Amino acid sequence: MRLFIREHGSLIAFTLLQWVALLGLIWLAGFRSLRILGYVWLLGVVSFAAFLTLFYLRRRSMYRRLSQSLASMEEALVDHQPSTPAAEAFAQLLHDQYRMYQDRLHAYEQRQQRHLTFINQWVHQMKTPLSVADLLLQEEETLAVDSVREELDRLRAGLQMILYTSRLEAFEQDFRIESLPLSELVQQVIKENKRLFISKRVFPRLTLAPEAQVMSDAKWLGFVLQQLLTNAVRYSSGRSEHLHVSIQRAGGVWELTIKDEGVGIPPADLPRVFEPYYTGENGRKYKESTGMGLYLVREICRKLGHAVTLQSQVGVGTKVTITFGRRQPYTNVR
Repeated sequence: MRLFIREHGSLIAFTLLQWVALLGLIWLAGFRSLRILGYVWLLGVVSFAAFLTLFYLRRRSMYRRLSQSLASMEEALVDHQPSTPAAEAFAQLLHDQYRMYQDRLHAYEQRQQRHLTFINQWVHQMKTPLSVADLLLQEEETLAVDSVREELDRLRAGLQMILYTSRLEAFEQDFRIESLPLSELVQQVIKENKRLFISKRVFPRLTLAPEAQVMSDAKWLGFVLQQLLTNAVRYSSGRSEHLHVSIQRAGGVWELTIKDEGVGIPPADLPRVFEPYYTGENGRKYKESTGMGLYLVREICRKLGHAVTLQSQVGVGTKVTITFGRRQPYTNVR
């Protein structure tokens, strides 16, 4: 009731003043019957009070809902059978807000669960290179430097994976779009991963276009290329000594293709290869797989405005193509 009076206090005061002014004008016009004037004023006040009472009774549940504190979000959605358009609109607004709140909470919980799953997998996988390095160091007389370096590279790759995963949520604060010489970036990433190619005996064959310039972020795109090259090497080792990296012009835009001659992806796994933590049949055979590599590739390319497609055939190999220039980067679509 107090909320209702506070909301309509100005209307009540204005109406009473209006009746006083009206009776004053009638008095000044020469009508001097106080009894009649008092009766008219009383009739107006009673009528107005009856109107306010009816108005309040029809909206009482809404005012009660507004004036009471809630013990839970669900309590706000208790059906009070609103009997006016305003009360119905208010109830609908509460339902819409609660649905939005639930959707955001669900998305946040999923994101947190994905992050926790990834951390658990990452910690488990990083135990392997640490254990191998420790065993190598215990055998100082036959210490294989190359083996230690390989394990350190695996640790470095794991650290880089978790670093970029954590940065992905704040992507808009950590990237810069500029014109990049694509061929130089490809050669730089290949050079940084030369020990991987040598240890796995898989070597890249390059068909590059020195004139290719694309709008992208060198750091994030370099990480994408590293993930794709690592996958190509991992699933080609022991089956083929080569993978192919090419840059070509198609339909007025530049395309970068990384093609391996490895095990290929089973058809049943193809629709889900870009989902987070999905390892598929190959991931169960190759224990290093986290299921996050291609997910990060897709998300980073989407934010950079690049299209990424994947084709694969079991026993033949996998081809991943990044197409530049057909979509706007992240900042322009927010």
